[in-house]
Amino acid sequence: MRYFRTLALLFVAWSTAAFAASSPQLMSVNLSAPTVIGGNEVHGTVTLNSAAPYDVEVSLAADPASVAKLPASVTVPAGSNNASFAINTVRSTAMGAGDAVITVYGNYGVTKSGSFTVVPPVSFAQIIDRVVERERTFVSTMKSMHPLAETYIQDLHEDKNHNVQPVNDHYFLGRLDFNRGPQDALFQNQHSSSFSALLSMISTGATHRFLPSGFAQMVMLDANFQKSNYDFTYIRQEFLGEARCLVIDVQPKEKAPGGLFTGRIWVEDREFNIVRFNGTYSAQSRYTYYLHFDSWRLNVQPHLWLPAYVYIEESGTKLKSPPFHTLYFKAQTRLWAYDPESLKHDDAFTDIKLDSSVDDHTAIADKSPVEAQRLWERMAEDNAVDHLQKIGLLAPRGDVDKVLQTVTNNLIITNKLEIEPDVRCRVLLTTPLESFTIGHTIVVSRGLIDVLPDEASLAVVIAHELGHIALGHRLNTNLAFTDRFFFPDLATFQHLDFARSPADEEAADKKGMELLQNSPYKDKLASAGLFLKALQDHAALSNLIRPHLGNRMRQHNGMRMAALVATSPALDKQRIDQIAALPLGSRVSLNPWSDQLNLMKIAPVALLSPQEKMSFEVAPFFPYLSYGASDGQAEVAQNVPKP
Repeated sequence: MRYFRTLALLFVAWSTAAFAASSPQLMSVNLSAPTVIGGNEVHGTVTLNSAAPYDVEVSLAADPASVAKLPASVTVPAGSNNASFAINTVRSTAMGAGDAVITVYGNYGVTKSGSFTVVPPVSFAQIIDRVVERERTFVSTMKSMHPLAETYIQDLHEDKNHNVQPVNDHYFLGRLDFNRGPQDALFQNQHSSSFSALLSMISTGATHRFLPSGFAQMVMLDANFQKSNYDFTYIRQEFLGEARCLVIDVQPKEKAPGGLFTGRIWVEDREFNIVRFNGTYSAQSRYTYYLHFDSWRLNVQPHLWLPAYVYIEESGTKLKSPPFHTLYFKAQTRLWAYDPESLKHDDAFTDIKLDSSVDDHTAIADKSPVEAQRLWERMAEDNAVDHLQKIGLLAPRGDVDKVLQTVTNNLIITNKLEIEPDVRCRVLLTTPLESFTIGHTIVVSRGLIDVLPDEASLAVVIAHELGHIALGHRLNTNLAFTDRFFFPDLATFQHLDFARSPADEEAADKKGMELLQNSPYKDKLASAGLFLKALQDHAALSNLIRPHLGNRMRQHNGMRMAALVATSPALDKQRIDQIAALPLGSRVSLNPWSDQLNLMKIAPVALLSPQEKMSFEVAPFFPYLSYGASDGQAEVAQNVPKP
């Protein structure tokens, strides 16, 4: 009898262990905010260690239960590994009530927990104190940051029928330094006639001048933010994405010094960080004028909000005081490369595995001259690509590269090309429209990807560059020597040049057309021809089509891939169903912390008028703000025409 009892117990233990091994268990309980004001809602998420084979009910509880109300359980549906639930906090009415730490428990197989703090409601004056404190911390943080900042400006003209279009443009790219106030050290561009011309940026008619430092200032509300200098007026609450914000109007006091911010701020209600501010700065004298802007910050790391986008606009502003005249333009400033150390390869040492011996007796130690030449060219290519990524000009590998690679592979496979070493694709993070090759690496700028209307148009861009590779147009192999890269970051455009000769460009056009005729895109090239026509029509935007590192898409003697222009339909600006090119910022979003690019998830928008096509134009930013994203992702919502 004892034998059978022991056997039964062993069977139960074995069955329990087998069930535990095969069944999912609760892995974590995560909460959407570390701190919340009493009376507001917090979202929790339970996560299993594997996908649920059937609906799994996770038990929930809160301690103390009197301060937080939540459901008794949450169900993880079959096939998923997580589920979310809401926690309602109680607004305390007791005098002198302090903070309360709430622990939320979940149980399924094992018990896991997460905690957050409920703080009592505070007065508006106390909120302003916290905002000022957080902004001072922000200013201190920015002094240790040196992000890249790119500003692109389009001068506007309105005709007698009130049609507005860009007629001229300007461009800055530099690295910010806030240790001595907002300073912008500019990249020197070999394609500009002189660096002094880049600094001046005198607009048509010489009526006004844009300075980089002026746009750099717009990421900072006030370098010395003091409550005593401002009047604050509460307006309402408003959601910016998932961030619930307090909307507050801010005006300098009557006797406050000049140059202070005046406008509106949005303050997220968890830690009271300013996440958006919209307005201008008060004039310091009759000879100074500050532009109007809309400045956005993203939650790039837990508890860290940093500037990412600034939209600037002056719509026909008339200034009577000399030397000012009419200002009519719009501009975008983008910031990225806050964490350049993560782009380097120092962490590669953690992945190195050293073997005691090599037992592959079939390996050949020496390379043939042909293989050696290929490896030497690849070394030069890798050196250039690594340098551009290290300084924040080239995006790390990501999803957008995969899209480019798919189009490239379609062209290679259907044309039965044999290319060694393999062709790779990368993205340059700047706005000017350009593409070029670094050896067998095809590089396309973020700005060009943004404005292309469809995949066939992208295929045309890639086919031209693939033509260079297929024809054997080589990279200068002096870049195989790493000392060639021992120059300041800001001199990169002066030291690196991947432009091709006119003869090579013409040959690549011809080869690219051959590749397209044998590809899946051969019957879809009309849109690409329209794109080239639209680009030709916007020749006045010289800075948009002026490349940093490659050839112009529009030369004095004609357009790249000009054969497509002749066979494409007529360009009709009044047809809202004909989209030749998209506005800037239509395709990809840029993570300002890690420099990763992500394809934007934006619903197509039906156009209501030809003015809304906005081909190649600057548009305002409206990011979807989110919390706690360690990768700092945010999607920028724009009025994107439906292709």
